Amino acid sequence: MKFMKLGSRPDTFYTADSVRAVSCEVSSDLIIQVKGSRYLLHKFPLLSKCLRLQRLCSESPDSGQPQIVQLPDFPGGAETFELCAKFCYGITITLSAYNIVAARCAAEYLQMTEDVEKGNLIYKLEVFFNSCILHGWKDSILTLQTTKSMALCLWSEDLSITSRCIEAIASKVLSHPSKVSLSHSHSRRLRDDVSSCNGTESMRHKSTTKGWWAEDLAELSIDLYWRAMIAIKSGGKTPSNLIGDALKIYASRWLPSNGHIENKKEETLELSDSDSDSASEVVSKHRLLLESIVSLLPSERGAVSCSFLLKLLKACNILNASCSSKSELARRVALQLEEATVNDLLIPSLSHTNDMAYDVDLVMTILELFMSQGQSPPTSPPRMRMIAFERRRSRSAENIDFEFQESRRSSSASHGSKLKVAKLVDRYLQEVARDVNLPLSKFIALAEAIPDFARHDHDDLYRAIDTYLKAHPELNKSERKRVCRILDCKKLSMEACMHAAQNELLPLRVVVQVLFFEQARAAASGGGTGKVADIPSNIKALLKEHGIDPCSKHPPALSTTTSIHGDDNWSVNGFKTPNSTTTRNPTLRMKLAEDKDMDNINNDENGSRAASKFKSQPKRMLSKFWSTNKSVTGKN
Repeated sequence: MKFMKLGSRPDTFYTADSVRAVSCEVSSDLIIQVKGSRYLLHKFPLLSKCLRLQRLCSESPDSGQPQIVQLPDFPGGAETFELCAKFCYGITITLSAYNIVAARCAAEYLQMTEDVEKGNLIYKLEVFFNSCILHGWKDSILTLQTTKSMALCLWSEDLSITSRCIEAIASKVLSHPSKVSLSHSHSRRLRDDVSSCNGTESMRHKSTTKGWWAEDLAELSIDLYWRAMIAIKSGGKTPSNLIGDALKIYASRWLPSNGHIENKKEETLELSDSDSDSASEVVSKHRLLLESIVSLLPSERGAVSCSFLLKLLKACNILNASCSSKSELARRVALQLEEATVNDLLIPSLSHTNDMAYDVDLVMTILELFMSQGQSPPTSPPRMRMIAFERRRSRSAENIDFEFQESRRSSSASHGSKLKVAKLVDRYLQEVARDVNLPLSKFIALAEAIPDFARHDHDDLYRAIDTYLKAHPELNKSERKRVCRILDCKKLSMEACMHAAQNELLPLRVVVQVLFFEQARAAASGGGTGKVADIPSNIKALLKEHGIDPCSKHPPALSTTTSIHGDDNWSVNGFKTPNSTTTRNPTLRMKLAEDKDMDNINNDENGSRAASKFKSQPKRMLSKFWSTNKSVTGKN
């Protein structure tokens, strides 16, 4: 750190009865009061260098008594005034990055210019500031931090101290690190690396580390950091991924975790008025910080990870950030949604209009934006789950319109990306399906947003449906049928089919289709002809009564999109072999009893015979199904 000493006389200031004075043979003829502090000084040394004091003293007549001058709005306070007074007396003072801003503002306030005396304080401070402070990395940052003081903020702006520090910092970031006097913290890390590697090559390598500046800039307050990052980005030499890394470092340094923010927000509601106001100020501060970080995000796709974007989006929900910030993050997440994980998408819902655990509407909006990549703009806005997500210009620092510029560049979401997102959504549905307050319509809408080709199998979707049915036992028969329409039985694995055949929560039609398609698959794999003519006549009759043609090579599929989180890993372990005499299948018996075609079975004799007939068929159906699979396995 650079410093400068001015003056040569020893310090003769002392305190007596709460008054600061100078040890001198000449009695004091000037009393100056600075924010509660009282100084007994002399006119000659002060007025010879301070034009402001000259004018103030000339405005009041000389009464032969020490003249009193009030300086209530003095920048930097009493400590800085004393530093300027010592300079006038020729007493040695030390200037550094810690006090140069206050000294420069105070000198400007006292009008210690060259017009009053050559080599005055303002001139000396400017020389030191330009030739030393702005040339050092750490000195520039420390000086910039001191400009944040409320008493010095406006003065620093008027004197261009803040802007000059920011320009100096940006120029060092844009230049080669070897030309910059690095920070103490960074230099210490370099020494540790050199000592551990015991070689000069490590030093040379580390000194050119591209992101060396991010941690030091993270010490700045958000408004100064924002301006510094704007200056760095406008230089056009810093890669977007380094900008993204710097923003992640800053967010981790100043932005609390989402859980901590949520707890603080809940505590605010329980505090007294004064405490609540203080807590609200903290929340507002974090909100401003978050929105500033969002506005600094690079426009290039992949500059920051999808996980980081979703963390910011969660924080936006908790802190009730601006609509533009939420919309911006949603668009960016949509561009790289395939990188997300289920935990990333579990965004807490803080809506007062519903009691859902997770913000499914927000995920739906992101998914719609993902699917719309590469498509021409629709004539009407896409379905939005939040009023906040309206199309509007980005708040990014460069004022770039981010409206899908990256999606236009990449044409559209790739086929592989959609396959990954389909898996992601099905697993996400398995998690949110546990929420007893999740409406059926939202569950189905989210599942149906995935195109059919993107799901190679429906096992995860079946798990999601199974979990949703377990979490919502109040669903009636028509609602259960509706949620199962998105399930394609032909895309279920053997394990899923075996579980579905025993699932008492599924509608009968789904169970029948599962059995039929598995029977057809077993027959095809056994004979290689793909025919299903070997299905027993009683099963054919049952299938026909439910509108399924057992002779068709292309069995009808239930098209729908649904998924639910299954909190139990279903498997077929423990199921008894159908060939056993003790085997029973209560699932189909229950389903047959609740099917609307059977509602009036017991009203007449024909109904009784039909019930008897159907009651005996499930066991034979499963027996035939299992025996066929068993025989195929034996052949293989």
